[in-house]
Amino acid sequence: MQQQERTEMLAAARKDLLLDRLRADGRIVAKEIAAELGLSEDSIRRDLRELDAAGLAVRVYGGALPASPAVVDYSARRAVAPDSKRRVAAAAVALIEPGATVILDGGTTALAMTDVLPKSFRGTIVTHSPTIAAALLDHDAEIFLIGGRLFKHSAVASGAAAVESANRISADLFFLGVTGIHATAGLTTGDAEEAAMKRALASRAAETYVLGSEEKFGTASRYSVLPFDAVAGIIADVAADDPTSQELTAAGVSLVPSR
Repeated sequence: MQQQERTEMLAAARKDLLLDRLRADGRIVAKEIAAELGLSEDSIRRDLRELDAAGLAVRVYGGALPASPAVVDYSARRAVAPDSKRRVAAAAVALIEPGATVILDGGTTALAMTDVLPKSFRGTIVTHSPTIAAALLDHDAEIFLIGGRLFKHSAVASGAAAVESANRISADLFFLGVTGIHATAGLTTGDAEEAAMKRALASRAAETYVLGSEEKFGTASRYSVLPFDAVAGIIADVAADDPTSQELTAAGVSLVPSR
């Protein structure tokens, strides 16, 4: 029993070290960390599988990336980085021209935009989120609600019916919500159908801007949404010395500061 307890303690210490590396470096290469620690790659991969299963990391080929905290359910997500979301929302609303047709994605940052958007705005808001549509009832804007199967985790419509409905609209701007913004993994979210719906909405807008609150930077989720070159910019609520924002700027990705 004592040997088993020591083994479990060693495994726990390794996982803590791996999580520290993920936070510091933004990625782990299994082969490199195994050589550094004098362990087998199989041991590191096993640790990474367990961290992935616990929602603490996202396994990718050759290693792992930090998991996004934004994949929790909708109600819990509202308590994550609320001040950052409000700053992003204000910067996003500043990009909207009078009379524009705007697609608002689901999510809590897009919901924060409804608090900032002037009630006198007379354009059109298109959304697949009943929560956002309800928040706009007192606004003068025309509201178009896309229907379909309700994905309760994010409180949005998705699936074939929603995509078909989205394909009938055209808009000036789309404000895209993601759960992860990572220089290597790109723009990601936690559900395959939701990712497909986001791509459908982006295809219907002249310009797409990513709502980038601070907790999303340097993290990744399971499913890719869009490449960076498919968006007009990322509304970024991070410090100038944030490693991910520096990598993205160096790669030519446009960042719109919200601070």
